[in-house]
Amino acid sequence: MNSVPTLMVLLTFLYASVVFLSAFLLFLVQPIVAKQLLPILGGSSAVWTTCLVFFQSALLLGYLYADLVANKLRSRAQAITHVSLLALALAVLGLHIRANPWAATWHPMLTVFWLLSLIIGLPYLALSATTPLLQAWYTRSFQANGPYQLFSLSNAGALLALLIYPVMIEPHFTLKSQTRGWSAGFFLFAVLCGGIAWSVRQTLPERRPSRLETAASQPFSAQRRALWLLLPGCASLLLCAFTNHLSQNIAAIPLLWILPLSAYLLSFIIAFHSPQAYPRWVMLRLVACTLGILGYIAYDVHGALPVQVSVPIYCVALFILCFFFHGELYRLRPPAESATGFYLLLSLGSALGSLFVGVIAPNLFRANHELAIGLVLAALLALAATWNFGIMARLFWTAGALALLWVGIVQARAWQQDALVQLRSFYGTLRVTETHWPPQAGTTRTLYNGTIQHGAQFFANGMRMRPASYYAPSSGVGLALRLCCEGRAKRVGIVGLGAGALAAYGQPGDLFRFYEINPQVERVARELFTYLRETPAQTDVVLGDARFSINREHGQPFDVIILDAFSGDAVPVHLLTQQALALYRKHLAPDGILAFHISSQYLDLEPVLTREAQQAGMHAVTVHSGADENRGIFVADWVLLTNNEPFLAQPEVNRTAHPSISRSNVTLWTDDYSSILPILKWPPRTR
Repeated sequence: MNSVPTLMVLLTFLYASVVFLSAFLLFLVQPIVAKQLLPILGGSSAVWTTCLVFFQSALLLGYLYADLVANKLRSRAQAITHVSLLALALAVLGLHIRANPWAATWHPMLTVFWLLSLIIGLPYLALSATTPLLQAWYTRSFQANGPYQLFSLSNAGALLALLIYPVMIEPHFTLKSQTRGWSAGFFLFAVLCGGIAWSVRQTLPERRPSRLETAASQPFSAQRRALWLLLPGCASLLLCAFTNHLSQNIAAIPLLWILPLSAYLLSFIIAFHSPQAYPRWVMLRLVACTLGILGYIAYDVHGALPVQVSVPIYCVALFILCFFFHGELYRLRPPAESATGFYLLLSLGSALGSLFVGVIAPNLFRANHELAIGLVLAALLALAATWNFGIMARLFWTAGALALLWVGIVQARAWQQDALVQLRSFYGTLRVTETHWPPQAGTTRTLYNGTIQHGAQFFANGMRMRPASYYAPSSGVGLALRLCCEGRAKRVGIVGLGAGALAAYGQPGDLFRFYEINPQVERVARELFTYLRETPAQTDVVLGDARFSINREHGQPFDVIILDAFSGDAVPVHLLTQQALALYRKHLAPDGILAFHISSQYLDLEPVLTREAQQAGMHAVTVHSGADENRGIFVADWVLLTNNEPFLAQPEVNRTAHPSISRSNVTLWTDDYSSILPILKWPPRTR
């Protein structure tokens, strides 16, 4: 008597388990494969944003596949098609990355899409199609009317993968072990999902135009379909825009992207759990307050809240807005029989939102305007959602949209203040300002990448070729360049061009070779700063990722190699590994010096480099230099690695440098293992 209900419970549990596992693997593979791409793309923070565009686009293809299979094929054909896809996905697991590094420099977005398609394209497609396809099979097999909870469950699996990766997986497992573990998990998923697919060839009833299905198949209004597209599109746009804004304009904290993505997934989980989960009247009022607060913060361009306050505000605001979008989306959901088409439009909107931020905006705008655009669109969607509430609601949301548009215009004008030029590319937003601070410097030009200063030059009172900012004569790099090669010319390799300020240390006969991945930085350094033109040393700029470029060197070894890619807080990890250090030493003179710039509010890189030095048998000393506002000099931290005993014994070095500190919880970084969790500073240290 109870065998049929028991079987249904078991099958429901199997469906739910496969949906949960597919989403878990779907999000677990994202940081794993993105980490593999970082060495090829130069460690740029834009790699993750571009990966998000790929993942959203692949999700769209998966949903399209599910819609076609569930609605166009008979039961047996559905089973054969999906089992074949799973078999092909298993066959391509384990492919290795092979890429031309110069293609990564000149076509980074295309490189990301090509490599991701090659490595995880088919497995990702199979995982992406699981939720809508199994939901369709579950609905038809059991005549279920409420399968949308499976979508909520899938987002819970995604959130779990997102949270445990940086805490439990990355710190304890090598990249190779992570890849093998994920492949084993995908094999288990393929077996379980393949079993379900094969079973439905006989148990899945053929589609018949029943009364319920006939009603469900009636065309939905254009307005309703537009909201199925625009609501998730705006949520995805705001997710990417908030992430970029937090990492570039608030705090370049590694792993910070986890917080907005968690808020986004949590809104999906709650909104799709049940019809009672979305309190519409409360959310409309919260959305109005949230847009007002964000508009006020955006209007006060020169105001700055503490990181401990601004990050929670933005993350809570993103959750409220996304919960509103996804709650409205769930409210407008179709009957279960039309769910695959609904999911297709949902995924199309999500893909378009991320595509706008990740691909279109960097080529269309010179500054980050996506957040302001997203807020205006949010107000317009609130207007559409409350259109039937009457004239007062329409006037309120129309006024709100116009006010946010005005705030965006004010913000754009403020960013242009004192700016000589604003440029934007895959590698970030560059801005050069011209001011008159400090007063004795006359005209001062400063290069910013986001909010991080990457060099400055003073044009008066003999300060034109005087190194400033992080490169003062008393800094670690200043000591290395002044004292390394007394009485002879020196060869210097520098990773990171910035404004070219380090060329100020050049003397006749010296060679200063800069390695820079962003072509726009070279353009700015040559056209708006004079260090490269006026230094008596020979200078050249090699475009491309530093590890690939240095590996191609065949000339004389360098006396000093400077790693200045860490002046911001987005760390190109592949430039700090044991293999990277071995490459630098191969092109370094026996008594040469490696100088690492580690000034950071959020990361303590000193113990990482200490471990590298211990492994390589080198001395590691740390130089902390103070600030001098009148001369435009900032607090700077440098770690010097060398076997040059006479250099270390010089009084000026001996007086200012101290042995670098190691920590037992910091493991040696290699190309196969690294974790920034043990070196995070919290609360952040101000400069």
